[in-house]
Amino acid sequence: MRSNRLEAFSDGVLAIIITVMVLGLAVPDGVTLESLVKTSGLGLLTYLLSFIYIGIYWSNHHHLFQLRPMVDGGVLWANLHLLFWLSLYPFTTAWLAKTEVALVPTVVYGANLLCAAIAYMILQTVIVKRPGGGRLRDALGHDVKGRLSPVLYALGIGLAFVVPWLGLVPFVAVAVIWLVPDRRIERYIRSHPDDEA
Repeated sequence: MRSNRLEAFSDGVLAIIITVMVLGLAVPDGVTLESLVKTSGLGLLTYLLSFIYIGIYWSNHHHLFQLRPMVDGGVLWANLHLLFWLSLYPFTTAWLAKTEVALVPTVVYGANLLCAAIAYMILQTVIVKRPGGGRLRDALGHDVKGRLSPVLYALGIGLAFVVPWLGLVPFVAVAVIWLVPDRRIERYIRSHPDDEA
């Protein structure tokens, strides 16, 4: 089957995730900038971080399926596995903000990020193992960012046990690394316009 239904469903789920996250933000108690910072400051920062993550997954997911217009049941289930972990972002983000970056919520947030990264790697692997998957393997190359991200998440989880706020540093670092546009798939498509999917 063609991947357009999978992509449309995934886009809808990601849009709902963002909507749920923004609806979870606390409305300031007063009308001053100080009340905004007091009531919603940390919530806005954690929302921003999770919003960036959802945006990164959305962008990379789009590129991924440019090389894979046909999908089967294995790809569908691997994609649902990824969406499951991403759908937990509103919960773990809200808990992180509400507890002002306490130990357990920071660790759970990091575990959520780590599980989503692993799920994305599984999705890539499932696609690569399908007929025609060599195109994705060739486009990704060594995938240094993809391999480094889980290591940084694990580091953040470990650092959270030292100082919970310190655990956020690797989480932010991964987001910054991925904010630099990943052009590998676009370059591959430009240099192999006649390849069949």
